[in-house]
Amino acid sequence: MKVEVLYVAECPSHPAAVKLVKDVLAAEGIAADIREVLVTDERMAGELGFCGSPTIRINGRDVAGEPREVQTFTLSCRLYPGSKPIGVPPAEMIHLAVLEAREDRP
Repeated sequence: MKVEVLYVAECPSHPAAVKLVKDVLAAEGIAADIREVLVTDERMAGELGFCGSPTIRINGRDVAGEPREVQTFTLSCRLYPGSKPIGVPPAEMIHLAVLEAREDRP
């Protein structure tokens, strides 16, 4: 399973996002390396389709789903409505993404 956490420097939610992903993977009994990707500039943000910091992807899919409309990608914080704390997605969102990735395995 490919797990990525994309973030900008000094993102206050980055460490909490990594811990949350580790906790969800451990609860599912999945041993996976978490690749932390520092997004350093606007060009890199555009190339990665970076939706804000932190962005969590499981097997290349954003745990919050893909943006419904074309957007500009920028170096900014990301908010996850309905989550406490608001700077990280709800654990259930990550859990569902992990389950979907597990089902997609050949």
